[in-house]
Amino acid sequence: MASQVETSSVLDRQAPPEEVLIRTEELWKTYDMGAAAVQALCGVTFDILRGEYVAIMGPSGSGKSTLMNLVGCLDTPSSGKYWLNARLVSELTDDELAYIRNKEIGFVFQTFNLLARATALHNVELPLIYNGTPSKEREEKASEALNMVELGDRMYHKPSELSGGQRQRVAIARALVNNPSLILADEPTGNLDTATGDEIMNLFDRLHESGNTIVLVTHEHDIAARAHRIIHIRDGKIDRDERIK
Repeated sequence: MASQVETSSVLDRQAPPEEVLIRTEELWKTYDMGAAAVQALCGVTFDILRGEYVAIMGPSGSGKSTLMNLVGCLDTPSSGKYWLNARLVSELTDDELAYIRNKEIGFVFQTFNLLARATALHNVELPLIYNGTPSKEREEKASEALNMVELGDRMYHKPSELSGGQRQRVAIARALVNNPSLILADEPTGNLDTATGDEIMNLFDRLHESGNTIVLVTHEHDIAARAHRIIHIRDGKIDRDERIK
C-alpha cells in the first residue's frame, strides 16, 4: 500500500497544471513490421488547454491517425508520456484505459458507428449502459443530449430512418452524454455532403462556445480552419503548430 501511495504522489507532482487538459511529452510509436520497424510518431510534444478547439492535420501516412489513437486511449505509446485531465494515462492498464475512454472522452467517427437496429435514444444510451448508469437516469441523459443536437423529435427513429447528418448528430449526442472532458472527432464530415458537413461543423462551433474541449482530426483544410489552432503532423513529427483565431 505504501508503494502505491508513493507512486500516486510522484505522478501528482509530475502532472501538468489545472488549465492543461492534454499534455504529451516525447511520444513515440513504433510498429514492428517483421524485418523492419516503422516509426509512426517521433517524439511528439504539445499541450492542449481546457476549452481549446484544436485540429490535428496531416496527409495520409503522416501519423495523425496514430496520434489520434494515442490521445483517445485506443492505443499506448512505445515511449513518452501522455496526461489527460491530470492522469498519466500512458502508464495505465487496459481496464483503466477502458474506463478513461468511457468517462473522459466522447468519440465522433467518420462512419458514425451506430447500432443499426437500435433507436437514436438507445444508441446515445450505450456509454451509460457500459458504466452502469440506472435505466431512468440513462434515458433522461440521452434525451437531453439528443435535444442538445436538435434531434429530440427523432429519438425513437433507427439509423436507417435518419439522414447522414442526423446520424452524425446522434453520434455527437452519444459523445456528449457522459459529459466528457474531451470530444475527439475523426474526420466527422468525411461521409457527408458539403452542406450537411457545414451543419455539423456549425454544431461543433456551438459546442466549443459552450465550453467543450474539441480535438478534430482531418486532412481537409476548410474543416481544420474551423478550429482555433492547427497542429500540422508530417512524417511522425509536429511540422507546425499555429493559432489561427
